[in-house]
Amino acid sequence: MLETISSVSIPKRKDETHKGDYGKILLIGGNANLGGAIMLAARACVYSGSGLITVATHPTNHAALHSRCPEAMVIDINDTKMLTKMIENTDCILIGPGLGCDFKGNNAITFLLQNIQPHQTLIVDGDAITIFSKLKPDIPTCKVIFTPHQKEWERLSGIPIEEQTHERNREAVDNIGATIVLKMHGTEIYFKDSECKLPIGTPAMATGGMGDTLAGMITSFVGQFNDLKEAVTSATYTHSYIGETLSDKMYVVPPSQLISEIPYAMKSLEN
Repeated sequence: MLETISSVSIPKRKDETHKGDYGKILLIGGNANLGGAIMLAARACVYSGSGLITVATHPTNHAALHSRCPEAMVIDINDTKMLTKMIENTDCILIGPGLGCDFKGNNAITFLLQNIQPHQTLIVDGDAITIFSKLKPDIPTCKVIFTPHQKEWERLSGIPIEEQTHERNREAVDNIGATIVLKMHGTEIYFKDSECKLPIGTPAMATGGMGDTLAGMITSFVGQFNDLKEAVTSATYTHSYIGETLSDKMYVVPPSQLISEIPYAMKSLEN
């Protein structure tokens, strides 16, 4: 049964902490044409409070990323030696925003799956979901979160959009063996033993880059919070909460504007 998320609470930070306590994050994506997607995800991570962020992206995006998100470190997505080192030293890995669905995207996913470790958490978004749907690799033994919109979920689950009922979605989630954040009007979140639904959100959020922003927030929250379920629900709720609040005065909510509001919203939701 889909439980409605009526509210969330953001944990208060302890005094005796440092940046290493708030997640070591690796973001993989952004080909030569789609660099904006991984930049939005990186900025969402920063504004959500991640401690250390590294972005593996195409070299053409490096200067822009340094300019738009100076808090993040940058490496070349094609540098396998450096990428291997970063995979080994991170808590949470997001792959997909702006990755592209060509052979280079396929290679990035295959390489990641060969090197990811059981104690890590993998968030799969955007183009990476499409590639997973085509390659059908074994789901790694680590914690895995997919963040599809309904068309991506159709590719991943095999369920046509018009037949994506709660019962069929639940069955597909059990077969896949991962957490699913199904982005839609009234976003649904499926965990191993429970599921919930968002009562908030707005069509003002229906714009390019909004999913990349959510993926960045989820990655950041998972890297900081002890409980995965709490992290995913809190990030998803906060994302829609900001969008709905901004839509009171904005016809459309640009993802960059939403990102700027994340720390304020987290403070207002702090327990």
